[in-house]
Amino acid sequence: MPLDRRAELGEFLRSRRARLQPEDLGLPHYGGRRRVPGLRREELAQLAGVSVDHYVRLEQGRTLHFSEAVLDAVARALRLETVEREHLYRLARPWSASDRTEAAAQPQQVRPGLRRLLDSAGDVPAYIVGRNTDVLAWNRLAAALITDFGALPPRQRNLARLVFLDEGMRSLYADWRGKASDVAAYLRLDAGRHPDDPRTVGLLDELSAASPEFREAWAEHQLKDKTHGRYTYLHPVVGKLDLGFETLRLPDDPDQALIAHTVDEGSPSETALHLLSAWARESAPVR
Repeated sequence: MPLDRRAELGEFLRSRRARLQPEDLGLPHYGGRRRVPGLRREELAQLAGVSVDHYVRLEQGRTLHFSEAVLDAVARALRLETVEREHLYRLARPWSASDRTEAAAQPQQVRPGLRRLLDSAGDVPAYIVGRNTDVLAWNRLAAALITDFGALPPRQRNLARLVFLDEGMRSLYADWRGKASDVAAYLRLDAGRHPDDPRTVGLLDELSAASPEFREAWAEHQLKDKTHGRYTYLHPVVGKLDLGFETLRLPDDPDQALIAHTVDEGSPSETALHLLSAWARESAPVR
């Protein structure tokens, strides 16, 4: 079944209320034990300048026809970041016909030119991620760094499945829990963009059934897009690699993101990456 948008909207808003404290926002604190953490609905409505009933209807998903002014006011009161604000708008407004046709979308294809670009970037690990964190294409060094994607069945070429269900991934990342949290946050963002995609629902059901860590991360309602950052890898062949990454979205297909790792010049990680590249040239074919 598709994503329950009304339930998702309510859980998202409650999670954002819970992280705010009245005293941090200039509201009086009347003392006593609160039944729930963070702001009460009445306090949030006061901050947003809307009636309590209006906000309650939004949080309960009773209607999905809220004005932009109301959503803007609630977003400001909750101090939402840009990606959270966009998520709120997607959940709180009627979905368009294009949103609903995503369920019937054909499998994503990577253009030959992009595959050639990946292969030509032989000195940096690079790969392309599509909907549902599917790994659509990769170069030899990315396969050497993360896993041999080409040896996996297509269904298993998925970052969320690998991170939460593959025991080898737990030892690959120095901060596995941080990586897992990032992947869950990215997957939640993607699920909001493609609410009717049955593959999304199937993936979420599978991960929830098999991984208590995923259930815990998913319950946090974090949202995170792929932009840039750093991960530390503990590679079984070359040891520790401290690598940055940059993300490029394809203008004609924003559901595909090219992720390329970078390394600090002259660092021990650069030496380790050169060693990994040499080892990768002697390894099995990429695909």
